[in-house]
Amino acid sequence: MVLKSKNTKSKRSNKLELHPRNPHRARYDFALLADSCPELSNYIQLNQYGNESVDFANPDAVKTLNRALLSHFYGVAFWDIPPGYLCPPIPGRADYIHYLADLLASSNEGVIPRGKGVKVLDVGIGANCVYPIIGHQEYGWQFVGSDVNPVAVATCETIVKSNACLKSAIIARLQTQSAKLFDGVWKEKDRFDLTLCNPPFHTSESAMIDESQRKWRGVKGKTTTEKPVLNFGGTAAELWCEGGEAGFVSRMVKESVQYADRCFWFTSLVARQGNLDAIYRTLKDVGVRQVKTIEMAQGQKISRFVAWSFLGDDQVDYWKDNYWQN
Repeated sequence: MVLKSKNTKSKRSNKLELHPRNPHRARYDFALLADSCPELSNYIQLNQYGNESVDFANPDAVKTLNRALLSHFYGVAFWDIPPGYLCPPIPGRADYIHYLADLLASSNEGVIPRGKGVKVLDVGIGANCVYPIIGHQEYGWQFVGSDVNPVAVATCETIVKSNACLKSAIIARLQTQSAKLFDGVWKEKDRFDLTLCNPPFHTSESAMIDESQRKWRGVKGKTTTEKPVLNFGGTAAELWCEGGEAGFVSRMVKESVQYADRCFWFTSLVARQGNLDAIYRTLKDVGVRQVKTIEMAQGQKISRFVAWSFLGDDQVDYWKDNYWQN
């Protein structure tokens, strides 16, 4: 196999803007959000500039804001997660989904494949179920989400069962083999157009704590003795793993070989640019046909995801003709 493309970045006039189709590009309209989720009113306050906002250092405020966003923009009537589980920022999660839609469109004459014919695997769905919610509500895609945590899987199942708009569209599967990513949850007859993943970033709990303290000192000042607050939460499996982000994605690349002809695009977020070289080396070693790196941004934070495919031209044509007919 020949590596056709190593690093294809999205072309954007302003790298600090969210995706053009992302509905969260504008400043939050807290009055409208409170109409969708009255509980949010308890957390709305004026910030230092005199604008309505919430305290983003308050985990309860962040969770309630997410509940309001999912209700107002995606029609989700019920959404809740257990204390301590990852509560992700919705705008960034939506960006990943919209750029994945563009990735499929780039292989389909610019047309985004929509509807239940498009199957997506979310590796590490977490308790929040956010990627499948956005992907289904925006594009009608069908999702399978995997997780090693039984509580996360059960919580996702409750969210799906509690929202008529999500029923029959999202399946959560427990990954019983903690060292595996696809094996055990990828069934014999499964075919996926996309896989997505937000991998654990840190190499260990101590590394995560050190990083959190460093960022907290940057916000509060060097002399602060306050304990850093993880306002977005997160369990161990969501936040750190052996080898950190680079090790996790490299293991995913190696495991993807077994499913090479049963997925169009494998993808994973890569938060740290310095991890890309190690991931590219692994991609080259396994002989993928295409690699793309798509940049995204939110505020001052720039991220990206890496996508790889093993499919040849004939396989791509067959895939489009048989699975992407809207």
